[in-house]
Amino acid sequence: MTERLKAPVDCTTREDVRYEIDRIDNAMVELLAERWQYVDRMWQIKNNAAEAVVPWRIQAVIDNVRKRAGELGMPPELAEALWRQIIGWAIQYEEEKLRAREASPSTDKTTD
Repeated sequence: MTERLKAPVDCTTREDVRYEIDRIDNAMVELLAERWQYVDRMWQIKNNAAEAVVPWRIQAVIDNVRKRAGELGMPPELAEALWRQIIGWAIQYEEEKLRAREASPSTDKTTD
């Protein structure tokens, strides 16, 4: 992430705050795009659409995100809501890709 120019307490104008929020938003998009590359790889490794939902893994991710958010002063409920949305999109994407592959018998699956 790019270096913070001003701490929140040092922002004295709306423009200062907006600049920092925009800077953080750009960094978040970069990290989410990187995360998405791993989501895209995961469906290629899985065997079928039934493997898209892994309840224990979802809960582990949520627990970790809630814990980390709390440590950083962010409402854990907000972090959970955001990650549940991200996870939901990832699951839907994996299911669509895996179903399409299942419907195309000539496609080889990448193995572990």
